Amino acid sequence: GDGGGAAVLQAEDWTGDELAGVITHHIRTDGTKSDLLYVDGGVSSTGTIGHVRMEGNRVFRHAVTNISSAIQAIYDETGLTGNDIDWFVPHQANKRILDGVAKKMNIAEEKVIVTVQEHANTSAASIPLALNHAVRSGRAKPGDLILSEAMGGGFSWGASLFRL
Repeated sequence: GDGGGAAVLQAEDWTGDELAGVITHHIRTDGTKSDLLYVDGGVSSTGTIGHVRMEGNRVFRHAVTNISSAIQAIYDETGLTGNDIDWFVPHQANKRILDGVAKKMNIAEEKVIVTVQEHANTSAASIPLALNHAVRSGRAKPGDLILSEAMGGGFSWGASLFRL
């Protein structure tokens, strides 16, 4: 897939009792596994068109284990669980990873926003596209608690908790 997305954030005074805006996030990297998911070629290396190279089964294990770890750090910090969030808006890598993380983190299937079947894996654009889909379809509404996660080549991964 191909796509783009952006999020506009604005500071506001919050008068409610609930946590608002960006509540917390956990971002991590591990360059020792860069051979599992990378782009060869490209302007800075060979001047050729780069292609994504991936060892799928090892990437899957890394993704589910480490994304879940970042989400667990959010659960530990906030005292929340998968039952407390309104929507899980994950990076749309593939359905197998989405399902694996949701299951491991006890997030009900009906709370998972899935658009990978419509947009494919649009890399960094997948979360904004999925969030836009959730809002436009009427599922996610202002005040909802959103848990999001992403991973990328090299490896980098993280999770974020925010109120819409």
